[in-house]
Amino acid sequence: MEKCNINLFILFIVYVWIYCYVTQGNNFLSLNSIVNLVDRTAFSCFLALGVAGVIVLTGTDLSAGRALGFIACISASLLQTTGLANKMWPGLTPPPVILVFLLALFIGAIIGLFNGFFTARFKMHPFIATLGSSLILSGLTLMYLNMGKNGGLTISGLDQSYFHVVNGTVNIGSISLPYYVFYAVIAVVITWFMWNKTTLGKNMYAVGANPDAAAVSGVSVFWTTVLLFIFAGMMYGVSGFVDAARVGSNNASTGVGYELNAIAACVIGGVSFTGGVGKVRGIMIGVILLQLVTVGLQWIGVAPYFQSIITGFIILFAVAVDMRKYIAKK
Repeated sequence: MEKCNINLFILFIVYVWIYCYVTQGNNFLSLNSIVNLVDRTAFSCFLALGVAGVIVLTGTDLSAGRALGFIACISASLLQTTGLANKMWPGLTPPPVILVFLLALFIGAIIGLFNGFFTARFKMHPFIATLGSSLILSGLTLMYLNMGKNGGLTISGLDQSYFHVVNGTVNIGSISLPYYVFYAVIAVVITWFMWNKTTLGKNMYAVGANPDAAAVSGVSVFWTTVLLFIFAGMMYGVSGFVDAARVGSNNASTGVGYELNAIAACVIGGVSFTGGVGKVRGIMIGVILLQLVTVGLQWIGVAPYFQSIITGFIILFAVAVDMRKYIAKK
């Protein structure tokens, strides 16, 4: 199924890129365009890596975008420049960036624990559990933004130390890559190791394929589910911490809808909603392919609303291919 999905979308993207190259010329394949693609892929992979584990368990996570936005707003509010006119917490000296990063991870882990507990303890479908937490996080974000002294306005004016940790660049010849590209590489390596070299990864595939058989074999379905949700939440924490500085301004709409692209990338990369199927390399290929489509559509001047429509059809098509493969096996 993974190879089938990927091959179909590679074919589609080849057509899109050929058209872009014919109509846009060498500018489309310029070094700046490729670096931009790498940047977009790096940022998008955090959410995709988190959501993917939940999908392997035959679930999904609708709270990923809202979790990102909530954590981004908290990170930004704590690391605003001292003396800023509309500083959210006027008396607060920006703490060390590493402490705020650890706080982002902790908040993400708590969100994941909440989702995982309701899913595993009450046998609740992740769609419902994460839909509820998404609404809760939306309200918490609005409530938080109306605290302090900024009156619900956009949080901006971030401290330079924070900006540098995320957006500082490494120059490789004439190419400048932001630090978060390398953070993304670390996240991919950690996820690959967890999925392939740990007991949790093996249990994840077993529970996703057949939770009853996994339980009979001695696998704790409860803790496997909870731990994977916690890991997903920590990935959302990293993504929120990075996004706050990457964009530079944060408000109540930060992160809205981000989970849809993450889910789409996972499905394109062969992570099956039927459970027990998915590879980290497939996730990354899916993220890259989805970004290639997005960049290509932008280059040929497709309106943003048509880009959303096309992404929606991509998800439907990928899931249809997945289900057809599953039915054929049955």
